[in-house]
Amino acid sequence: MINWLRKKKEKNHSKDKIYNDHKKVSDRLANNEHILRQAYSKSSDIVIKSFTFGKNMRTQALLIYLSGTVDVVQIDEHVLKALHLLNDQENDLKLVKNALTVPEIKEVNRFDKIYHEISNGHPVLFIDHLPLAVSLGLSKWATRQVEDASTETVIRGPKEGFVESLETNTSLIRKRIRTPRLKIEQIIVGKYSRTPVVISYIDGLCDPSLVEEIIQRINKIAMDGVFESGMIQEQIQDAQWSPFPTIFSTERPDSFCGALIEGRAGILIDGSPFALILPSTFFMFFSSPEDYYSGFIMGTTIRLLRTFYLFVALLGPSLYVAVTTFHQEMIPTTLLISIAQSHEQVPFPTVVEALLMEVTFEALREAGLRLPRQVGPAISIVGALVIGQAAIQASLVSPLMVIVVAITAIASFMIPHYDASNTVRLLRFPIILLASTFGLLGVIFSVIAILIHLCSLRSFGVPYLEPLAPFKKAGSIDTLIRGPLWKMNIRPHFTGALWNKKRSGE
Repeated sequence: MINWLRKKKEKNHSKDKIYNDHKKVSDRLANNEHILRQAYSKSSDIVIKSFTFGKNMRTQALLIYLSGTVDVVQIDEHVLKALHLLNDQENDLKLVKNALTVPEIKEVNRFDKIYHEISNGHPVLFIDHLPLAVSLGLSKWATRQVEDASTETVIRGPKEGFVESLETNTSLIRKRIRTPRLKIEQIIVGKYSRTPVVISYIDGLCDPSLVEEIIQRINKIAMDGVFESGMIQEQIQDAQWSPFPTIFSTERPDSFCGALIEGRAGILIDGSPFALILPSTFFMFFSSPEDYYSGFIMGTTIRLLRTFYLFVALLGPSLYVAVTTFHQEMIPTTLLISIAQSHEQVPFPTVVEALLMEVTFEALREAGLRLPRQVGPAISIVGALVIGQAAIQASLVSPLMVIVVAITAIASFMIPHYDASNTVRLLRFPIILLASTFGLLGVIFSVIAILIHLCSLRSFGVPYLEPLAPFKKAGSIDTLIRGPLWKMNIRPHFTGALWNKKRSGE
């Protein structure tokens, strides 16, 4: 058994040596072809094309690429036809590069780098008697067209949203910030996925120590594959055991660029339409991009309404449970009699009613999200109506409890950010249990505990409740209210842009 395991380990080690080979390219084309065919054996999508070129057709060459990742038409037009027109000095690398009308040409002399170029969709050209290969920038991946942001919809504002293509996303950013100060640094993450991760910031506005910290945390990620920005977010965020997200994610290029102009940094991941913004504060999760497009009076009114319904979504059912269970004297007599009559036929206590309805509604909400888009909303709405009415007729819950849960659900939909909405939905259940045990005292203790926890959170060194705790006068007009744009002329102090703290002018 031990010998079998040892042989299997040696076999796997030999396979890893093939793919992670740092061997240099040979000047003999046959040797290079043998190594490539051995590495890409049992890969039906690999294309290895051997041909001769030059006026006398004497020089042997080899082109290798992955099917479906390159522009074949461009290869025929700008590579194969151009090589066939070369003279007798075909093995002169300078002449070959001059003959190729390709936007990007890169010399590669090691096989591990060649594997990386092929995986990125770049065809690689080998020429006999040349001890290196040439990577050609002719990749063509299948990508989704730019569409509306599905999770951050607005009535007034840009309709473009990020897609899964990293090049498309960076172009959307360059389209809005047209300055050479915009920096885009790339890091490769994932042992097998080799996912490109981009760190974007504006030089002179973003604190250099923040960029160094981001790069350091990303470089520490040791995973086999990274396929979505949430996997990066979980690895690099502060307070990983906290239910509150400390890194803001967005699907909108305008929100991303607005954060960069404030002096923050952003992260884009190839294959994910969600970008990360950091450092992030609590109030970013409860503001909408539309707040800045509809005027400060309307923006302030909507924010105040959103703040009120945030407390309704968090504390609505727990306040009802606490008052009806322990503090009936706070309820007007007429309403108390009505509540008692509606609850007379219900066999469960109020807390069981609340938990039963909350869990049922959350199940309907998740089912509506997972069902096909055509039937999902209909199922969730009809299901809520039918189940709620049936539960009342069966005397499982009281009509007032259904109303409370429905108002709570509507209030949770007013939270513009999905991660923040999930946090409120999660905290609602323990607060209900505390309210059923200690009454209003349990609700007060829950609020105090949440505030203490929020005060202790940091996002890359920045207090989570800034600019209210600690209080910063310049930024406080863009928290619970939305001040006029001409008043918001000071960037957040934590950006490190002490020499350029004003948003406009020099």
